[in-house]
Amino acid sequence: MSGTSAAVDPPADAVRPVRHPDAPAPGELLGAHYEQCFGCGAEQPHGLHVEARAGEGVTVTAEFTVQAAHQGAPGLAHGGVLTSALDETLGSLNWLLRTIAVTGRLETDFVRPVPVGATLYLEAEVTAVAGRKIYSTATGRVGGPDGPVAVRAGALFIEVEVEHFVDHGREEEIKAAMSDPDQVRRARAFEVNP
Repeated sequence: MSGTSAAVDPPADAVRPVRHPDAPAPGELLGAHYEQCFGCGAEQPHGLHVEARAGEGVTVTAEFTVQAAHQGAPGLAHGGVLTSALDETLGSLNWLLRTIAVTGRLETDFVRPVPVGATLYLEAEVTAVAGRKIYSTATGRVGGPDGPVAVRAGALFIEVEVEHFVDHGREEEIKAAMSDPDQVRRARAFEVNP
């Protein structure tokens, strides 16, 4: 992605990303990583409900339909909400690397307004990996997957261990997530990286 800052551009010694052999197959719905997540959780009434699908290589696609609760200016999506949709889509890339990572930096360019009721067609790709740092880009288009670009982003994600969430999350949510067998299974699946 041209025009990004040095903070989201990979260093010279970064390597090409490698899709994990156990990553979801292309076309497979990735699902929510946590049901209370603002970005992808089904149990958030005003959340984004972003649904991402695995793509080829280390790419994902997703869709987000702007609801009235997501507006900033009358009839238009709030810029922070659009950034959240990009962040959620970029974060979904970690399913393909089979790693746990958090957003370290996210830079968003707003190219055109996105009206309430519009669907944002999102594409994201890991461009490089350098140690624990994962570099990626994303675009959001309106009017269809080949429509004009409305937003784009460059991001740096940092690989972390599950303990990051245990140490920094609210105890009641951590206990609820850890009592959900599906959440425990997902967390354990990411603990072993080749």
